[in-house]
Amino acid sequence: MNNKNVKKVHFSNLCIIIGIFLFLIIIARLVFLNLSTEIDGINLKKFADNRNTSKEVLEATRGVIYDKSGEILAQTIDSYTVIAYLDKSRSKNQKTPKHVVNKEETAEKLSTVIKMDKEKILEILNQKGLYQVEFGNAGRGLTELQKEKILALNLPGIDFITSSKRYYPNLDFASYTLGYVQVDEKNKMVGEMGIEKQYNEDLTGTNGSIEYQKDANGYRIAGLPEIKIDKLDGVNVYLTIDSNIQLMVERVLNKIMADNAAKSCLLVVAEAKTGKVVAASSKPSFDPNIKNIKNYLNPIVSISFEPGSTMKTYSYMAAIDKGVYDGNKTYMSGTMEIDEYTIKDWNTWGWGEVSYDYGYLQSSNIGATKMRQEYLTKNELMDMYKKLGFGKKTGIELPDESSGEMKFKYEIEIANATFGQGLRTTPIQHIKALTSISNDGYILNPTIIDKIVDPNTNKVIYSSKKQKGTQIIKQSTVDKVKELMSSVVNNEDGTGHIYYMDGYDIIGKTGTAQVVNPNTGQYYRSTEASIKSFEGMYPKNDPKYVFYIAVENAPGNPMPEAIKTLITDIETYYNLAAKKNNLNTIYKLDNFLNKKTDYARTTLDSKLVSYVVIGNGDKIINQYPLKNTIVNGKVILITNDKNYEIPDIRGYSSKEIKQLASMLNITLNMQGTGFVTDFNVEKDESGKTVKINAILDQKYKDVIGE
Repeated sequence: MNNKNVKKVHFSNLCIIIGIFLFLIIIARLVFLNLSTEIDGINLKKFADNRNTSKEVLEATRGVIYDKSGEILAQTIDSYTVIAYLDKSRSKNQKTPKHVVNKEETAEKLSTVIKMDKEKILEILNQKGLYQVEFGNAGRGLTELQKEKILALNLPGIDFITSSKRYYPNLDFASYTLGYVQVDEKNKMVGEMGIEKQYNEDLTGTNGSIEYQKDANGYRIAGLPEIKIDKLDGVNVYLTIDSNIQLMVERVLNKIMADNAAKSCLLVVAEAKTGKVVAASSKPSFDPNIKNIKNYLNPIVSISFEPGSTMKTYSYMAAIDKGVYDGNKTYMSGTMEIDEYTIKDWNTWGWGEVSYDYGYLQSSNIGATKMRQEYLTKNELMDMYKKLGFGKKTGIELPDESSGEMKFKYEIEIANATFGQGLRTTPIQHIKALTSISNDGYILNPTIIDKIVDPNTNKVIYSSKKQKGTQIIKQSTVDKVKELMSSVVNNEDGTGHIYYMDGYDIIGKTGTAQVVNPNTGQYYRSTEASIKSFEGMYPKNDPKYVFYIAVENAPGNPMPEAIKTLITDIETYYNLAAKKNNLNTIYKLDNFLNKKTDYARTTLDSKLVSYVVIGNGDKIINQYPLKNTIVNGKVILITNDKNYEIPDIRGYSSKEIKQLASMLNITLNMQGTGFVTDFNVEKDESGKTVKINAILDQKYKDVIGE
């Protein structure tokens, strides 16, 4: 063999041996590293623990709820919890103290801002062995204004924990529509009731996160990459609610509750040609900021009750649309027998022999029953009710909607259904049914959502489109039904003549339903144990609005005054008189709701407008008149200060003093007419004003120079 070849073989073998040896060394080192807890004096476990991955949650902001013009109705704001540091070690090596030094002074000054007396605060501050303390509910949920007041006290050792809370700037304004939120065990806001519940997931948004490496001291390690997932804030929801009309509705309902011993009341207003709900309220209501809730169901959509005679409109509508109705045909009113039952007119004796048209304006039960027997089968009556939307949900964008109950089989049940007893409807169903009349035979689904905006992209992701509606009755039917509804209000014999307003052409139908005693299953016999209602529209020709009002267990009938006030205010709000007379140079009142009090003062001063501010709050929560109203008198502004004093009201007109009492929800006792010459106030045990006694004199106007 060649020596050269032998040398090559030996060298090759040597390389293989060396390679194997190095491989074994590497394997041994790896085994050693895996089994060892310490290498080169470094504890591997501690090293790994000190180089941690940190993940922070980027909290999504819950979306804002607006009215149709962009006024904020619900939003998420910063909330503060006040804390006190007691441990002296916080002040070590500090130029100024970082713990509570003078506990007596701290307790005294802090008690002027939070709702806790000095002695209780001092008791908390005197606890031993604690690093820091809080002050219970009195120290939580503080506003930015309260925080600023505490900071201004310059108290050492006082600090704040920042969190978020849902805030409703208008208090009990449209509370059942808005709903409220609760905070769950994960400190997450969850919508309860109203829009907050219906759109909870969309309003909540999606949290993001950021993930990075940090060292043993908790500092982020520079130069290493991060993993970031952006948060997606919740959508912003714009309602069809018009805050000005909503405020009008709130006022008239507050007055009903203040002036009458009513158990409850409600009012819904919608656009006649679109079905958009511009105002909806019921009383008693609640403040979603404090959740003083007595009833957890929205009476507008979730509670059904027997509607009474308002259903006669739709019974007559069925016969008219069938083409068989003869309004001049007569019947004998008073009473009639069906099987073993006796049906009576509301006055029990009737009006003698009258026409079906006259029976409608007098709200005759006998007329509705006999009209149905003569012109309609049971199924034809039921079909009309169903086409109008009774017996099923309207689909309005609010949770827990009731479908009501629409069942009748036997002759007495059919008779009762004809005049609105033995079946159950909701107020929102009546709004839907009314649009078939106000919209020329085309029925509209009521809606309360105007648009939804994604704040992350500023794009409109949903917009309410104008509905054409479904035609369910002929135009000739609409014309006849309007004629009948007009007779109820405009004919002196009509049950709704008390709603008559010269120049406004309101049309509608009254209703009174007995209330069932839950203990006996029988109707209460008292005339006050009933639900009075009125549904209508205005004006008759080319209606702008449809509305439904109901009051439970009220002595007398407070609804006509409420509707007249509402319609007058709406007409004033739209400045129809100004438009007719081209009064463009006269000052139109700005919208001061949710604006700073100082801004309102400055604006009105610059316009030389007479005004009064009630309370020392920093924000306006109510105003009279409403925005765009031509100012012709005194402007009244209510601030967000619950502790207020009644101003000197001498010289106020009767209308102005009525508005003031209504806005403050206090009782007013007036003697005389014209302008206030003298007054006094009555307060309860807590010092809160509950009543104004005012003496008025018509001649006083000349004295005060107005």
